[in-house]
Amino acid sequence: MVSFELTGEQEDIRRMARDFVKKEVIPIALQHDEEERFNFDLVKKAWDVGLMNTSIPEEFGGPGLDFLTYCLIVEEMGYGCAGLTTFIPANTLGTLPILIGATDEQKARMLRPLVEGPALAAFGLTEPNAGSDIGSMSTTARREGDYYILNGSKCFITNGGVAHQYVIFATVDKSLGVKGVTAFYVPAGIPGVSVGKKEKKMGIRASDTAEVILENVRVPVEDRIGEEGMGARLALGTLDKARVSVGASSVGTAQAALDAAVSYARQRVQFGKAIGSFQAIQFILADIAIGVVTGRNMYYHAAWLCDQNRPFSLESAICKTYCSDMVVKATNEALQVFGGYGYTREYGMEKLVRDARITQIVDGTNQIQRMIIGSQLVKDSFF
Repeated sequence: MVSFELTGEQEDIRRMARDFVKKEVIPIALQHDEEERFNFDLVKKAWDVGLMNTSIPEEFGGPGLDFLTYCLIVEEMGYGCAGLTTFIPANTLGTLPILIGATDEQKARMLRPLVEGPALAAFGLTEPNAGSDIGSMSTTARREGDYYILNGSKCFITNGGVAHQYVIFATVDKSLGVKGVTAFYVPAGIPGVSVGKKEKKMGIRASDTAEVILENVRVPVEDRIGEEGMGARLALGTLDKARVSVGASSVGTAQAALDAAVSYARQRVQFGKAIGSFQAIQFILADIAIGVVTGRNMYYHAAWLCDQNRPFSLESAICKTYCSDMVVKATNEALQVFGGYGYTREYGMEKLVRDARITQIVDGTNQIQRMIIGSQLVKDSFF
């Protein structure tokens, strides 16, 4: 039976994440957004208190926390600043293909840098002409003896310019489409790996989003993750989990918008009384609260299914779509409560609006999610 009561350990970890956000994230969020500056000191602090790489099992040096607990952390990070703390889910994104498809020997070797110090990982899938269409990937991996030679470029890579290691997806034979896509472990410092332009973004400005270029990069066969042609399966398995965490982060950002709007509505006086006493404002706040509570229950359920080793692809897509649509609406409505002040940078509301928008795009656009949901419904219902 599903229980909506968190364990004592989960409550403790959520409380620790919340305290971390209040102390280390919120005080610097607006400044880092303004400067579009990544903060590696924050990475060190998050690593020190155990908020990173929580999915890595104990046998490989990690804490081995369940997926729901990880999502609780991500929600708290989304509350503080979705941009400044994006390195946490990005690290998870960069380790999941290893956890899903690598051998135990590879896991021990590839995950070691992340558990021994505050190192960063990145997930290299998206290309200028290949986003949701994995089969059209142009980055190539040509086998030469005991090595693969990788050539191509990846774009919109979170942690791309600061990562210590990548999981890079490349095709061994483009004519095979998705069946040619293969995953590789690529350390950042090896010859041929370079960072291209850093993206200037509408929101999540304090995250590092950059182009990663591969020019005749020699990758040993033992650094291939899984067999040739398994890359698409590894990517999709990774994205199923990533979409749930997008839902969790969205809920965190929406909760931050709600809390700010409620506080302002209690203080702002018009026509001789607080605007929160007006039904028009109360309805706005009520609708935001409905979305936040629904979204939280939705990501709890999807994460619980994952932890039970039950299918959750459909629930993941629904969670991501609903929560990201919800946070875009919630932040816009919360800004409306602030009126003209919300449109200024001083109160941070316009930042929440900008940060929210990426959730409808990242890890598969919401149009793609609806295609996934629809195809699964048709398949399950009629075939």
